[in-house]
Amino acid sequence: MHDRCTYFTANIFLHVAYKITTHPLTDELLDILCTTCLQSNDVRRCLNARHSSVLSLSQAAKLMKVVANNSRSTVQLIEIELSKAYLHRALRCKDIHRDSIYCLANVYLAVLYYNTGQYQTAIDHCTLVMRSQDYSQFSSHVVQGELLPKIDDNVDTVLGLATFYHYVRTAAFNQQQQQHHVSVFTTDLFAHYLHIKCLSIGNSHQLTQPPFSGDTERYKEYFCGLHGTYITDVLLFGLEMGTRYSIAGERHFIHKRRTTATRTHHLDASAELCKLLQQRAVEHLTIFRHFESWQLGSVAAIVTTDYEALYAFKCGDYQRCLRLSAQNVCTLIGLRTTLRAWVLTYPEFSLLMDNDLVSLAGLTLIVNRSCRKTGRQCVSISQLSLSLYLMTQCQTKPRYSATAVAQTLNYIEVARRFWKFPCLDRLVLTLTERKILIYITGHL
Repeated sequence: MHDRCTYFTANIFLHVAYKITTHPLTDELLDILCTTCLQSNDVRRCLNARHSSVLSLSQAAKLMKVVANNSRSTVQLIEIELSKAYLHRALRCKDIHRDSIYCLANVYLAVLYYNTGQYQTAIDHCTLVMRSQDYSQFSSHVVQGELLPKIDDNVDTVLGLATFYHYVRTAAFNQQQQQHHVSVFTTDLFAHYLHIKCLSIGNSHQLTQPPFSGDTERYKEYFCGLHGTYITDVLLFGLEMGTRYSIAGERHFIHKRRTTATRTHHLDASAELCKLLQQRAVEHLTIFRHFESWQLGSVAAIVTTDYEALYAFKCGDYQRCLRLSAQNVCTLIGLRTTLRAWVLTYPEFSLLMDNDLVSLAGLTLIVNRSCRKTGRQCVSISQLSLSLYLMTQCQTKPRYSATAVAQTLNYIEVARRFWKFPCLDRLVLTLTERKILIYITGHL
């Protein structure tokens, strides 16, 4: 059952990736991804979140908490992108709670963009908070420390000290304090701090100007003007004031900052999300192959790295693709069994393939319509044929010799002698053979 769930999850990731290659990420697809990543059955909450700024903010908080408590991986990067999408959705909502969450949503967006290295976008969202005095008076939310990913040592130190401070007050002085007021920051103050933090690393990243004293002064003025702050605000302010900033380029950067701050509440990260979804799908498909090999390996011809090789070729890692494909061919070529594993050429899986394979699969369905009704083998490629094709594609790159490609031609002849291939498989082998002959002829 677990292997089916793994395969189904991979299909979901590929399906969404396929959809967003031509269209923006919709609310429905966003909810599907969130439910899949969090493994939640609360579909009703996702549907309600589409029309509520508070519930959309809550969905983002759930994802951010998972990200903050786990090491960086593909699924965490996906959850970061989904968190951004929910926060943008919260800002697009037109309900009565939108004003109250405006500043907090923008701060969380700034945190996430900072965490993914998009410092100028993070600055823009901080600037929206710093300028939104009208919204600030309606805000009743605070920045939750438990939701924050790694920002810097100052924030980590403050959160650690705040937790210790809470323990001392509770244990030593027997004073009860509400836990949710311990590791939190005032929204506007944290926006000022993060704004300075983004500027401080501008020289070594995409920003062109260092921070200047005016930012620090505004931070001081805002801090001193607040009537109520948390212990975390005080500690973070004290740590930050120990740092000196250069004032070079002040006038130029003020102009640049004013022209780049925007009020858009739409997420345009389809390319990055699509890439992450494909990578995560390949990870799941590889796990599924291991389940298949464990269950059927004694009676079937199965290798476990065919999807990894396919993805390596897509990413331009030809050496790794060649190594994995060659290993797979050597494993499969001598096996004499009719039970084997296949790679589907459905539209979702076509994202992992090159144009020649996708075109060949499409032409097969157009020319031979019976393939649409005679089972999935007619729209699938065996692991052996795929591995031979990938080997050839890698070996016909300029750096490889014609001798190595000729050996692959021998493998194709052996495979045809001992294996029975369906229609699409035969066409893939014919295409592979044709590529080899053209390459060899060009090197004579």
